[in-house]
Amino acid sequence: MRIAIIGQQDFGKEVLEAFLRRGDEVAAVFCAPEKAGFKPDALRVAAQEHGLDLFQFESLRLPEATQAMQDANAEIGIMAFVLQFAPQEFVNIPRHGTIQYHPSLLPKYRGPSSINWPIIKGETETGLTIFRPTDGLDEGAVILQKKIPIGVDDTLGIVYFNRLFKMGVDAMLEAADLVVAGKHKEVAQDESKASYEGWCRHAEARIHWHHHVDFIHNLIRGCDPAPGAWTTCNGVILHLFGSRKHLVRTFRAVKGKIGEVVEVSATSMLITAHGGRIEVTKGKLGNGKKVMPGDLGIEVGTILGT
Repeated sequence: MRIAIIGQQDFGKEVLEAFLRRGDEVAAVFCAPEKAGFKPDALRVAAQEHGLDLFQFESLRLPEATQAMQDANAEIGIMAFVLQFAPQEFVNIPRHGTIQYHPSLLPKYRGPSSINWPIIKGETETGLTIFRPTDGLDEGAVILQKKIPIGVDDTLGIVYFNRLFKMGVDAMLEAADLVVAGKHKEVAQDESKASYEGWCRHAEARIHWHHHVDFIHNLIRGCDPAPGAWTTCNGVILHLFGSRKHLVRTFRAVKGKIGEVVEVSATSMLITAHGGRIEVTKGKLGNGKKVMPGDLGIEVGTILGT
């Protein structure tokens, strides 16, 4: 089939490569302009290496973007990790319209950090959705969905890189085939079940040690590896990774104050919280590197969050 790719970064690149590997024709690639000082966009680099028509418009609302999509004469548009707003007059140009990937089970977890929040909220499953983009954020009709479990210690990195990434690439191919063949169904999202979550960034990733151990554990793994859940150690920011939780069963099992480092070994550090202790296997103190807890120089008895 003849397609147009709209996307960015590694996911956009892998979707592009997947279509090319099976012999589809990529008529045009639309990629957001790169910011000064940032690493090269993987999709842009791949498009240039393959000698494809590449467009990097500041906005997809521009008449030039509309004209470029019209000139592509694509059968279907493929939106793979798109942060730019794509208006209806742009996405409706391909003969079979456009499909978009979103890493959650829409209508739940609309928004830009849709992988972080299900983990942070303690969900036991998530998934991906291929849908029709509309002018509303992640609100279009669903074409395809796939579910995956979230394990009790799964991190953002595990859920995305080990499951949703590859599954998402395959789902884009599957959905494109269904749409072009006219074998797909479009199901309107149930607004009564919809939720929207904003960005999970530095401010949202701060650990409050007065919260329950369950919540702290979910926050750390939902921000691992990015943006990195953090606290402070003697006034210096400390990012924590590789969380495990240890529940306490009796009063006599309570050890230390809330936020206190109660054990440190070469490979782990235990911190007291309400209802149990958090064990972490990596940390990053200030501008240092991510290292094993034994290399952080944090002593037993240190109160974090101060």
